[in-house]
Amino acid sequence: MNNLISLIAIAPKIAPDDYVGFTFFIGCMAMMAASAFFFFSMNDFDRKWKTSILVSGLITFIAAVHYWYMRDYWATNMESPTFFRYVDWILTVPLMCVEFYLILKVAGAKKSLMWKLILFSVVMLVTGYFGEGVDPENAQIWGLISGIAYFAIVYEIWLGGAAKLAKSAGGSVQKAHKILCWFVLVGWAIYPVGYMAGTPGWYEGIFGGLSMDIFYNIADAINKIGFGLVIYNLALQQSETK
Repeated sequence: MNNLISLIAIAPKIAPDDYVGFTFFIGCMAMMAASAFFFFSMNDFDRKWKTSILVSGLITFIAAVHYWYMRDYWATNMESPTFFRYVDWILTVPLMCVEFYLILKVAGAKKSLMWKLILFSVVMLVTGYFGEGVDPENAQIWGLISGIAYFAIVYEIWLGGAAKLAKSAGGSVQKAHKILCWFVLVGWAIYPVGYMAGTPGWYEGIFGGLSMDIFYNIADAINKIGFGLVIYNLALQQSETK
């Protein structure tokens, strides 16, 4: 009991008007809950879908841990935890790309597709970090490279090999693939917008000084939990058709 009281005493305080801190806390709790849901539901499916559900749980669990640290970092320093955010993304975004490969295995997807998407995502994130956290004077150049990698992912899943595999699979697999594509096209779009609004030489101040961390936190929760729920629903449908 004393340990619990001590833990509460040293916990960082969130001011009533600290909306950034609030979204960090909510994001952390939401992704913790999603992780528990995915992990505990794994045994409801056969081996073919367990890996997909496991990856969904890992994505939200990794994000929850990082959001715990980012919440404390924000409360202590009142500045954007850029480093922690990119560490989170460099782990979770490639895993989100892996989900495309896992659901398309039924249509004959090869590991080369998975590694291609992972490579594009890593290039997108590493160059984005350089532009935002290491070399902001050349943010436009790093942002351009990052943007090219992002659109390479978009092309691959919407028009490239992944799209063709999804079409050949048809049914619920094709539908789930299309929903994930929309997450990447629309949900992930907040990240390059935030990059441009938050780095010198672009459109900084475009949102009137409103912290982009609020948008990032909301987008992270929607994208990562939403990705997992799409996979969960697909696994559920596939299991019910047997």
